[in-house]
Amino acid sequence: MSRIKLNYKIIFHFFGLLLLFNGGFMLIATLISLVYKDGVTLQMLLAGLATLLLGVILMYRTKDHRKEMNKREGYIVVAFGWIVMSLSGTLPYVVTEAIPSFTDAFFETMSGYTTTGASILNDIEIVPKGVLFWRSITHWIGGMGIIVLAIAILPLLGVGGMQLFAAEAPGPGGDKLHPRITDTAKRLWLIYFGYTAAETILLQVAGMSFFDAINHALSTLSTGGFSTKNASVAYWNDNPAIQYIIIFFMFLAGTNFVLSYYLFKGKVGKILKDEEFKLYSTFVVVFTVIAAVLIYFRADVSLSTIEHPMVLGEAESALRHALFQVLTVITTTGFITADYTLWTPFLTVFFFGLMFLGGSAGSTSGGVKVVRQLILIKNGFMEFKRALHPNAILPVRYNRKSVSKDIVFNVLGFFILYMLSFIIGALVFSMFQLDFESSIGLSASSLGNIGPALGEFGPVNNYAALPPLGKWWASFLMLIGRLELFTVLILLTPFFWRNR
Repeated sequence: MSRIKLNYKIIFHFFGLLLLFNGGFMLIATLISLVYKDGVTLQMLLAGLATLLLGVILMYRTKDHRKEMNKREGYIVVAFGWIVMSLSGTLPYVVTEAIPSFTDAFFETMSGYTTTGASILNDIEIVPKGVLFWRSITHWIGGMGIIVLAIAILPLLGVGGMQLFAAEAPGPGGDKLHPRITDTAKRLWLIYFGYTAAETILLQVAGMSFFDAINHALSTLSTGGFSTKNASVAYWNDNPAIQYIIIFFMFLAGTNFVLSYYLFKGKVGKILKDEEFKLYSTFVVVFTVIAAVLIYFRADVSLSTIEHPMVLGEAESALRHALFQVLTVITTTGFITADYTLWTPFLTVFFFGLMFLGGSAGSTSGGVKVVRQLILIKNGFMEFKRALHPNAILPVRYNRKSVSKDIVFNVLGFFILYMLSFIIGALVFSMFQLDFESSIGLSASSLGNIGPALGEFGPVNNYAALPPLGKWWASFLMLIGRLELFTVLILLTPFFWRNR
C-alpha cells in the first residue's frame, strides 16, 4: 500500500492564514495594553508582529498551491491548525514573562483555545491587562471554532470549506443556515459577536468595569471560563444581577446557534419543536431543582462561597448558586460562584456526573453533547422494543425524522471512545502520583473542556501543582475533547496515511 500524496502547500498556506488571524488579535490585545498602560505594550506588539510575519512568510511561500483540499487534508488542517495556533499563542505569555515557562504557557493557551478554562496562574489579578485580554480572546476565537472563522474567507483562496466544516462541526445534527458554508460561518459569527457585545453592555450596566465586562463576555459566549478575578464570578456574589446576566448568556451559549438564527428570523416554532433544545432545557431545570433543594436543606452556601456571603436570603441564594453551577458544568463554561465540593458528598458526585453531559450540538460547549445523549437514550429504549418485535423495522427518530444507522453507530462509537479516553486519561494522571479523586476529576474536566475538577484541582484551586508531563497530557485531552475525538485520533491510525 502506497503512502498518500498530500497537498502540503495548501495545508501550510492555511496555517499561514491562521497565524495572520492570531497576529491580528494579538495587536488588538496590544491596544488594550496601551490604553491601560500595563507596561508590556512593546512586548505584546513584538509578539503580534512576529506572528504576523511568520504568517505572511508561510502564505507567500505557498501562494502557488493547488486549490484543492480533500477530507484527509481537512482533518490535518483542523488538528494541526489548532496546535499551530496554540504554539504561536504562547508568545504574549512568554515575552511579557507573565508565564515564563513554555510548558505552562502552552497549557494556558491550549486551555484558552479549547475553551477549557483551566489555569496555572496563582494570582490572576497581577497579570498585565493586555495579557489578560489576550487570554480571554483565545477563548473567544476557539469558542466558535478557528476553522469556522477562517472558512468565511476561504473563497478568497478559491477553496471550498465543506471538508473543514465537516471536521470542525461540533456534533451530529449540523443544521446549515445557508447552502454556502461560508455564508453559514458569517451568519454564525455575526450572532456570536452580537451576543458578546450585548453581554458586555449588560454586565457594565450591572456594575462591572468595562474591562471586566468584556473579558467575562468573551469567556461566557465561548463557554470558556477564564476570569479577571482570582475568585472568578464569586467576586460578585454581592451582586446577583451580574450572576443572572452570566447565567442567561451561558444558557444561550449552550444552545445550538442555529436556533438563535431561527429566533431572529421569527421562527420560534422551530425552536420549541427541537428535541435537543427541549431536553437541554429540561436537564437544566430538573438538575437545578435537585441541587437547589439539597443546598437549601443540607448545605451551607455562606461557607462555600468564595468572597461574599448570601445577600438576598437563603432560598434565592440556593437557587442562584444551584442554577449557576449546573449551567457552568453542563455548558462546560467553568465559572464558579461557590465550591460545590463542600455541598455534601452527593452533590460532589452529582456535579461530577454532569461533566459527561455537555451542551447542545452547534453550540460552543464541549462534552458529549445533549443530542448524542438523546440518541443513546432513544436507541436504548428502542432495543427493548426490538427484543419484543425482532422482525419489525423500528428506526430511531430525531425531530420527527429517522436517524440513519450510520449516525446511530457513530454516536455509539463516539460514546465508547469518549469513555475509553476518560479511563485512559485518569490512569495516566494516576501515574503522576495523584489520588483517585483528582485523577478522575482531571480526566473528566480536561476531556470535557470544563475547567474545575475535583480533589486537588477542585473549583477553588488551579492546575499549577500539576507536574509538567501532566500538563502536556491534560493539553492533549483538551485538544481531542474540543475536536470531538475522531478528528485528532484518526491521525494516529496507520490507515489514515495510506491510499487504501
